[in-house]
Order: sequence, then structure tokens, then C-alpha cells
Amino acid sequence: MKLALQTAVTSVLGIGVFVLLLFVPAGTLNYWQGWTFIVVFGLSTLVPGVYLGVTNPKALQRRMKAGPTNETRPVQRVVIAISFLLTPVMMVTAGLDHRFGWSTVPVPAVLVGDLLVAAGLVLAQWAVIQNGYAAATITVEKEQPLVSTGLYGVVRHPLYLGALIMMIGSPFALASLWALPVLLPGLAVLAVRILDEEKLMRQELTGYEQYMAKVHDRLVPYVW
Repeated sequence: MKLALQTAVTSVLGIGVFVLLLFVPAGTLNYWQGWTFIVVFGLSTLVPGVYLGVTNPKALQRRMKAGPTNETRPVQRVVIAISFLLTPVMMVTAGLDHRFGWSTVPVPAVLVGDLLVAAGLVLAQWAVIQNGYAAATITVEKEQPLVSTGLYGVVRHPLYLGALIMMIGSPFALASLWALPVLLPGLAVLAVRILDEEKLMRQELTGYEQYMAKVHDRLVPYVW
């Protein structure tokens, strides 16, 4: 229960950072797309996070140990450092877009964006619920089992698929076409992270080679 409370506090603090990143550049609080995005993001992470904290605290602890300094592989340190920069860049760009009216996104597209954000975040959390060893850092623990059913029977990295869906939806949810180009480096670092992670998994996780032969797609079914 203590960990679940810690998760709630962390989520609230994260939302506070989101408010600053969006509304200071926007120069106004009259930005309903930004408020909707924050509510959708907050609920889609807080509720599953608290659930995980109550039902599987160790899994939540693995997810909370994040950041470049927690990574043991050099490639992953660079990947996470870039990833941590891309989110603020996207949000600040969206805020400035709102302030200066650089682009216009129809309301239906904004709502679809919010649905994608929610779906992506819930999918990622669902993947963690199914595989409690899906840590925020790339590592293989002693006696870690290989999970190959459920979402992991569809693609090898359902957590990253959720992240991808969330990334695609975010610029539309924030009503900013100018934030879309941030997706390109985001996709690149995601691909690098997956390839390096699989290199480690093949070396250290028993049965992963056979799993790769069984589940062919890494991220998107029938694509890659």
C-alpha cells in the first residue's frame, strides 16, 4: 500500500511538470486540449499503477527504477537520455503552437488522439501486469521466466507497442501538427532500444531464441 501511495504522489508530481511544460509556453490556461491530455494521461497511468502497486509491488518497483543512470548498457543510457528530452520538446512545441496558432487540428482528430494516448498507456501497463519483469531498465534477473503468452504471444515487445501508440496520439491530442516531427527521433530511439534489448535477451534469457522463432514480430504485427 505504501508503494501504491508513492506511485500516486509521483503521478501527481509528474502531472505538475506536464502543466508547466504545456501551459507556460502556451501563455494561457485556456487550452482545453492540454487539460484533456493531462487528465487522460494521468488516469491512464495512475489507476493501473496503483493497481500494480497493490497486486505486484516488485513489478512496480522495477518500473519506477528508471533513467539513464540506472541503465547498465551504454547504448541504453544514450537511448533513455534522448527519450527523456523528446517528451519536453514535444510538449513545449505544442504549447508554443497553441500560443502562436501555427497549426489547426480538428476536434475529432484531437479526441482520436486522446483515445490513442489512453489505449497506448493502458496497453503498456497491461504488458507489465502480464510480465512483472518488464522493468524500466534493460536487464535480465536471476531465474527470470520467459513470458510468451497473452500480449507477448502477439508481439515480442507489447510494452513498446503501447508507447508507440501513445507517441502517435500525443501530438493530435495536443492539437499540434508541429509536434509531429518529434515522432521521428522517437521512433529511431525506440528501434535502437528494442534491437539492443533483444541482443541481451538472446544472450542471457533462456529460451529467447526459440521465442523469437515463434513470435516473429517485434513491435507491430505483420510490419516489424
